[in-house]
Amino acid sequence: MFKRLLGVSIIFGMAATAPPAFSATCGARGDVIHQLESLYSEQLTAGGLQTAPSKNSVVEIWSSEKTGTFTVLMTQANGISCIVAVGTDYFDIGPIKKPKGSAS
Repeated sequence: MFKRLLGVSIIFGMAATAPPAFSATCGARGDVIHQLESLYSEQLTAGGLQTAPSKNSVVEIWSSEKTGTFTVLMTQANGISCIVAVGTDYFDIGPIKKPKGSAS
């Protein structure tokens, strides 16, 4: 029993100290943008400012009508951008239209 507990503890301890997966998907904003444009034909589709008590960042969605791919990018104030999510089959719903008339 002790050997199993020790083995599980070592495995979870090693997993907890492993480098984060996002470190491989970060880089200078210009380099990341160049890759999105040249390899995936993606263009900036939407974005906004994410505010937090400790730091602010810009969140952007890059997409391509040609390839159907999209990328969610987060850029820190120091110019480092990290890819948060990627996917396929991107679609745009356009602006949400408000109904005509007065509110009840």
